[in-house]
Amino acid sequence: MYLVTGATGNVGSELVRALADDGQRVRALVRSLRVVPGADAVVGDLTRPDTWADALTGVRGIFLLPGYRGLDDLLAMAHSAGVEHVTLLSGNSASSGDLTNAVSRYMIQSERAVLESGLAWTFVRSGAFMSNALRWLPQLKAGNEVRVPFPTVRVAPIDPYDIAAVVARSLTEDGHDGAIHHVSGPTSLLPEEQLAILAHVLHRDLTFVGLTNDEARVELEATMPQKYVEAFFDFYVDGSLDESQVLPTVQAITGRAPRTFEQWTRAHAEAFD
Repeated sequence: MYLVTGATGNVGSELVRALADDGQRVRALVRSLRVVPGADAVVGDLTRPDTWADALTGVRGIFLLPGYRGLDDLLAMAHSAGVEHVTLLSGNSASSGDLTNAVSRYMIQSERAVLESGLAWTFVRSGAFMSNALRWLPQLKAGNEVRVPFPTVRVAPIDPYDIAAVVARSLTEDGHDGAIHHVSGPTSLLPEEQLAILAHVLHRDLTFVGLTNDEARVELEATMPQKYVEAFFDFYVDGSLDESQVLPTVQAITGRAPRTFEQWTRAHAEAFD
């Protein structure tokens, strides 16, 4: 039995399908009871380890999201329950060791908690998700102009489907204990290039508008805490994080090439209607 946290999210939902398609028994942790195709749903809250007792019973491996309070207690419960392996989704900035950056800090602290848990572990460190393009939905519903911060920053975005494929292998196959898998998509793209692909797939005449740093700061401050605004400026303006590198990890672990941004867009085109 494998427990998937964030089972209705971008990576978690793909992981449930991947494990179920492989014939594995899957338990999905959800905040409120709902049907999760391919899994048995159990109600629990990552911020409240006291809700985990039922979720952990009979579980061999866990897929865990980073950044939650009470992670140490949760991992201690998992160890006591006989869980053998934890795969943690993390980020590439965790390798910096920089605790002054709020995003890096919660990744680093989550990794440390897993390392100190006594459980076998794997870290899957990812860069930008292709599904981040869904953040453009409100603008696309309002018109054809898309305003984007950090327009000159290249990333090699990855389909959550491919992250889930790597996670599934790490949970069900031998040889991943103590491994740190850095994953990326197959192509380094500018935001404008991603939007052009989206426009082609949707058959829409979309206009890209790159925000200045001052404009980006104003827009980001309206949507997230200041500490995260500073973290993203550290990454993408000061240049402390490079997510443009195309890595061979997905191909090496799964035996197939990672999906392209166009493939992701076609698979999710209905979300943009």
